[in-house]
Amino acid sequence: MKPFFSVRGLRSGYAGGIVLGGVDLDLDAGGIVAVLGRNGVGKTTLVSTIMGFVRPYEGSVAIDGREIAGARVDVIARAGVGVVPQGRRVFAPLTVDEHLAIASRRSAQGLWTRARILDLLPRLGERLGHRGDQLSGGEQQMLAIARALLGNPRLLLLDEPSDGLAPAIVAQVGEVIREVSAQGMSVVLVEQNLGLAFSVAQNVAVMQKGRIVHEADCAEFESRPDDRRRLLGVD
Repeated sequence: MKPFFSVRGLRSGYAGGIVLGGVDLDLDAGGIVAVLGRNGVGKTTLVSTIMGFVRPYEGSVAIDGREIAGARVDVIARAGVGVVPQGRRVFAPLTVDEHLAIASRRSAQGLWTRARILDLLPRLGERLGHRGDQLSGGEQQMLAIARALLGNPRLLLLDEPSDGLAPAIVAQVGEVIREVSAQGMSVVLVEQNLGLAFSVAQNVAVMQKGRIVHEADCAEFESRPDDRRRLLGVD
């Protein structure tokens, strides 16, 4: 049986340089894979290439049997891929309400309506009139997640969603990831926070020098400190 989402031999980079040297990755429908690795190994480039922000040199990216490698960002989004980018990229002068309204105009029909999202993320409902630059880091991250969910993606890419957040907010991010997965959404979680990764993912894929060099069941990887030290340099 073919995986819901697959990456095969993906090579990409910038200005002719190679960052991804041939990435292979599989994910089943409703599954969560945590992509781990040290800084500079190509994790963000992987997300950017899947989403179409960076054009691949070669390789395949397929969602539910549909090839999307090298397609425009809007085509990839319509195929069912959503992204929560590193750094959140919230527009400073726009209110929460305006962010959601813009995302809603591009949204596909599905489970994740504005009402459903505000029920999941009630703090955003309290901050509808606040501009992006008036939000805390945690609120900005929740807004970035809300924008992505309004597109009703079947595959959600999250790039370092815990970066700079307090532990309580990281735990909330984890709750949201588990909830969307329970509703059938597949998730690729790029993370350096192993606590978050281990709390939500079923599988891990470790990157080194632009390749996936180790894949394992999450619980198994969590129980092997020698592997974590060898591959990630952490206990």
